Amino acid sequence: MYKAKFNYQQTSFLTSAPDINALPPDTGIEVAFAGRSNAGKSSALNTLTRQNSLARTSKTPGRTQLINTFRLADEKRLIDLPGYGFAKVPLAVKEKWQKSLGEYLMKRQSLKGLVVLMDIRHPLKDLDQQLIYWAVQSNLSVLLLLTKADKLSPGPRKKTLLEVREASLAFMGDVTVHTFSSLNKQGLTELEQVLDSWYSRDEEADAQHES
Repeated sequence: MYKAKFNYQQTSFLTSAPDINALPPDTGIEVAFAGRSNAGKSSALNTLTRQNSLARTSKTPGRTQLINTFRLADEKRLIDLPGYGFAKVPLAVKEKWQKSLGEYLMKRQSLKGLVVLMDIRHPLKDLDQQLIYWAVQSNLSVLLLLTKADKLSPGPRKKTLLEVREASLAFMGDVTVHTFSSLNKQGLTELEQVLDSWYSRDEEADAQHES
């Protein structure tokens, strides 16, 4: 049984920011969760942290219009980015929060990894692919998390996983693909393993430098 290096249950809310200027200092390591507004991002964050309401889940996709920051450990943060896609909000609101999303992704130096959440029944839509290509070009590690995996039976689930893994080779970067279900916690261990490796990189680099 894998034991996570970091205690995700200790994650606590720090702040909600309308743009990058209102975020905590740009130091340490941040890992961001991004996805279409109906991809199950809030549910995944709540499952990861074993907290029912850390990230707000809503019956109305697109409610998250701020960059929500959570403290995992000293100088280590989780970021819940605004959902993108077909949220039923006014165009001006949508444009404003997609601008803040773009600014964060392009300018935030402490961002080291991006978790892109996609409904396993509708993976790799255009906006997903644009986000992945951008992240790879920025030398970010990417985890594609195929959510709502419980909605498919084992055969189709494995088929979709293999198809997305094959398609991800085209991105030519550090891209990992796993299935995930908030309902039955499938894929939670794999998610923790990936996050642990990202959050540990500075320590590993320091150890190599000292040796």
